[in-house]
Amino acid sequence: MCGILGLLLHDPLATQTSVAGQEIAEGLSLLQHRGQDAAGIVTCGQGGRFYQVKANGMVRDVFDAQGVAGLKGWMGVGHVRYPTAGSSAHAEAQPFYVNSPYGIVFAHNGNLVNTPALRQYLDADAHRHINTDSDSEVLLNILANNLQRTGKFRINEEDIFHAIGDLMETCTGAYACVGMLAGFGLIAFRDPNGIRPAGLATRTGARGGTDYLVASESVVAQAGGFTGWEDIKAGEAVIITRNGLVRRQVGKPATFAPDIFEFVYFARPDSTIDGVSVYRARMAMGEYLADTAVKELEKAGLKPDVVIPVPDTSRVAALQMAQRMGIPYREGFVKNRYVGRTFIMPGQTERRKNVRRKLNAMPMEFADKVVMLVDDSIVRGTTSREIIQMARDVGAKKVIFASAAPPIRYSNVYGIDMPSPQELVAHGVEDAEVAKEIGADLVIFQTLPDLIESCRKFNPSIETFDCSVFTGKYISGGVDERYLEHVARLRNDNAKAKKKQKAYEQEEVEESCSGPMNGSDSLIGLMNHSPKLGPAAMPTPNDTVGLHNSWHGS
Repeated sequence: MCGILGLLLHDPLATQTSVAGQEIAEGLSLLQHRGQDAAGIVTCGQGGRFYQVKANGMVRDVFDAQGVAGLKGWMGVGHVRYPTAGSSAHAEAQPFYVNSPYGIVFAHNGNLVNTPALRQYLDADAHRHINTDSDSEVLLNILANNLQRTGKFRINEEDIFHAIGDLMETCTGAYACVGMLAGFGLIAFRDPNGIRPAGLATRTGARGGTDYLVASESVVAQAGGFTGWEDIKAGEAVIITRNGLVRRQVGKPATFAPDIFEFVYFARPDSTIDGVSVYRARMAMGEYLADTAVKELEKAGLKPDVVIPVPDTSRVAALQMAQRMGIPYREGFVKNRYVGRTFIMPGQTERRKNVRRKLNAMPMEFADKVVMLVDDSIVRGTTSREIIQMARDVGAKKVIFASAAPPIRYSNVYGIDMPSPQELVAHGVEDAEVAKEIGADLVIFQTLPDLIESCRKFNPSIETFDCSVFTGKYISGGVDERYLEHVARLRNDNAKAKKKQKAYEQEEVEESCSGPMNGSDSLIGLMNHSPKLGPAAMPTPNDTVGLHNSWHGS
């Protein structure tokens, strides 16, 4: 799971300033929850010149005042990374760049399921070099090759729409993307199933005209003073220039199925995705979970004294659940906000240690009580087990654990790191076995129909959601047992530990080398070949080709 952001300012004076870069950095901080592994921004200034800052780390660490000051230009693309298919090497921090054709910068959220076949095609037929393990670079090169095949000195909007449409026929999986063509404008699109989110908004520019924003979540638009947020439709492509916005449905008709886990866990509660308020969806999850809990508690002969959320994502659902059940709601855990989300940390040992660093239990809320803990979901069980033990350590008599999501029993192949079914605590077992494994007296799961209704009730036009982590049914196709075994080998904890070590070793080598693919990730300027676009496009005054400093990626 990653966060993407694109910004285009109409102000002609922005070309020589870092206003766009600063605003993108601020926007990425609002998407930090979507990726804490790496962050990057590329802006475009006068003459189609690109400026880059990207590195491993949090937004606040990567974009210091000096670095952001060098991000000149009137438009740019930003990304926060949470790695799944690729490694954690800083060379895989996005946005990615290709100089041919026209100079393209690209950021991607999601995951492709036919990457090996696409790599083979790019190597054997398109003769394009892929420099990383990231499927995002593959996606970019498919787009670049589609544009290259036009053979045109000048391309137009029709060529771009056709290239993206061909990409959607070729690439299978989940993708929400924003790209930038040097000196021209932004492009954005979603996969034909609309699995990953993206939307756009506008505002009046500083000196008139219209500024445009593309982002993963609406909260970025709201904070930046943009209005009129609209979700990019499944299979839709958008082209944005200073002359305005053009959008077209380029993907073949497919089942619209946004990922329901966005509403359960990943998205901020103050965002709206595909017409559904995340906050209201989580309130509804709490109400439905309360109804299920009443039945399960009666069967088990248990009566909770208090409802306590596992901060932060589950707070909304837990409060609504407590109110509906008539049970006191209490904050029993104090959170250290300077530790990252344990769900996205690599390795069971690291996740377990960080639970204790992240949360501290207040004895007065647990001592001699039957406690109902509420969390958004139970994935590997590591966090749940540690939290339940913490509750017992401070005196809880009994611990009931309620999950706002159904049991997660299958791999996610669309950009969420649920790699191997064998690492999922609920895979192939009954609820009672899950309770035993995590040390709870009782586990209560949301039912899948109730979870779907919690979201769908706010936008009845959504007929279905991607619920593959609960059902094992994958909406995009192209996912069979062989592929799932391949994903499990790539993404289990042992494999990740090896990748992490390899990334460290690679970075040590790069720091000691000065070859053409190595160098600093602090600030890199590129003078790119400006795109040769038709007369409707904004003019580009400089067509100079040259490479300044170095660049990670193809």
